[in-house]
Amino acid sequence: MQTGSTPHDDRAGNSALGRLGAQAGGASGRPLPEIWMHEGANRVEQVLARLLCAEHDGETELMAAMRYATLQGGKRTRALLCLAAGTLADAPAHMLDDVGAAIEMMHASTLVHDDLPAMDDDVLRRGLPTVHVKFGEATAILVGDALQAHAFLTLASLDAPGNNSIALVRELARAVSAHGAAGGQAMDLSLVGKHVELDRIVTMHRMKSGALVRASVRMGALCALAENAAHAALYCALDHYSACFGLALQVIDDILDVTADTATLGKTPGKDAAAQKPTCASIMGLQAARQFALDLLRDAGEAIAPLGPRAARLAQLLQRANGYLFKYAPCT
Repeated sequence: MQTGSTPHDDRAGNSALGRLGAQAGGASGRPLPEIWMHEGANRVEQVLARLLCAEHDGETELMAAMRYATLQGGKRTRALLCLAAGTLADAPAHMLDDVGAAIEMMHASTLVHDDLPAMDDDVLRRGLPTVHVKFGEATAILVGDALQAHAFLTLASLDAPGNNSIALVRELARAVSAHGAAGGQAMDLSLVGKHVELDRIVTMHRMKSGALVRASVRMGALCALAENAAHAALYCALDHYSACFGLALQVIDDILDVTADTATLGKTPGKDAAAQKPTCASIMGLQAARQFALDLLRDAGEAIAPLGPRAARLAQLLQRANGYLFKYAPCT
């Protein structure tokens, strides 16, 4: 990883990121990156609303709680990563929308479980009461379980060749396994109150949140391109991109837990320090953590630079994260 850039250099954007991001900029009016992200997120939202149909609730609140957990907004970053990588691979738009919805269901399931009193014990998510606060702890556990099942049902129902469907299911399962989000959450809980090296925090972040970012990118490409020798260079670039981007997103989250307010975060700020959880921000200090995030975003941009204009949307997602960091955690 390169660490020689300065905040000023990163504000302008490294040459690879800036060059790629400019490929899809609009000549006038609303910029194209904003348009495709907005439209893509809306399409995924519509798929989620269709798949999680309120009419199926019967005599319980389970489906209402699933919809509450999933349809309350959010940046839809993981679904957009899937759409961007799928566009690069010329995957069918309808398939990408369904896969993006499956990813968002899985992401929502991890958040519902993370918020539980036995886990991170949070009462706010996206500015609203968490699922266990609104519906009760037992229902929240069932919501997380059911959303995982519905995510896999969505992938199994895709109109795709058998090998493609199997590859997609495998990617999502791996992302939330003991080697992914579940293992990362277990490690996170085990580190509370301890003095640990930065490497362990990085490993935990790569599992707890980074694994699903990696899966989101790979699943977009897998909608059209098998992972084989012919596409080895592409998947290598995408894996490097997602490893850097996924870690950067979590470092930014660590920073904003210290610097941002409830309105910005949509959840309770300062919880990491209150819970004595070691983070990149607490170990490195805010400015060093901020630069670490910027370096990771730059490295992610460099990873996809050889892919040329096809990777413009992936680069634009880096630019959005870069702008978010400068807006809510400016250099002091």
